[in-house]
Amino acid sequence: MQKISKIAVLTSGGDAPGMNPCIRAVVRTALYNGLEVVGIRQGYKGLIENDMYDMNKRSVSNILNLGGTILKTARCLPFKEDEGMATAYKHLKEHGIDALVVIGGDGTFTGALRFSKKYPDIAVMGVPGTIDNDLCGSTYTLGFDTATNTVIEAIDKIRDTADAHDRLFFIEVMGRDSGAIALRAGISCGAEAILLPEKQTAIEDLIKNLKEGHMNKKSSSIVIVAEGDKNGGVYDVAKAVQKEVKNYDIKVTILGHLQRGGSPSSFDRILGSRLGFAAVNALIAGESQKMVGLQANNIVLTSLEDALNHHEFKLEADLLQMVDILSI
Repeated sequence: MQKISKIAVLTSGGDAPGMNPCIRAVVRTALYNGLEVVGIRQGYKGLIENDMYDMNKRSVSNILNLGGTILKTARCLPFKEDEGMATAYKHLKEHGIDALVVIGGDGTFTGALRFSKKYPDIAVMGVPGTIDNDLCGSTYTLGFDTATNTVIEAIDKIRDTADAHDRLFFIEVMGRDSGAIALRAGISCGAEAILLPEKQTAIEDLIKNLKEGHMNKKSSSIVIVAEGDKNGGVYDVAKAVQKEVKNYDIKVTILGHLQRGGSPSSFDRILGSRLGFAAVNALIAGESQKMVGLQANNIVLTSLEDALNHHEFKLEADLLQMVDILSI
């Protein structure tokens, strides 16, 4: 079992509400256990550029309510190369760092796993921080709850104007490979249809459902489209429907990066704190190349390889069945 004395923490990839509570938990749990802590700015980019600083108890004061990440984040192509990883390793060794907590999504974990296999003397622990909620081994990822609530709030407001003007709104939400946000937000807001990357929806079926809804005296309709939907994107879907559905005034709204920002929800603050706490304790116990996650309200460890196995990730079957049934 490798004994560690100095932990570094970074956030990488897309930011997600809840990252700051997680950073806070990592720092204070490590300090409580007599470890030193180093913050790395801008993810793997900071590792390569040696942009690090020592953190203490007060370094993470008053950040629980902040969205984004105080450590900043960036995507770093040089870290994918052997030369970039070698530079990162050199800087870690120069600082006396023997363990690394990485907070991010699949791209972050892919880099962490490859780095850890190349340099196994640096213990690595992953924390799932992505609004897409698409990592195996954790029922929820950091930021998903906040992002979904942000989407719901926006759609509720759009519904008001849709009702007032007898309009059909197509709303695009984030989810290039995962329809988790679209599915939950759509059910929560009573969407007439939800288009997902995981489930092919024929435009003909969508048009039929919208026409039936208008015949049944629906004064407005909301269609949620995940950005990874297979029909070519929200504008292509809206154009195809416009040709056949003449009763509605059709509008398109793309929520975009609005979904990433904002103060983390209570759920994400607690989840970030639990996962950060667990990540440090796992490293102290000698674990590496693992991800801490939440299953059945318990903290569990999953290998980074299994966490990245997207073939095992599936949306809830009952929620998928509910979409058509509850929208009649």
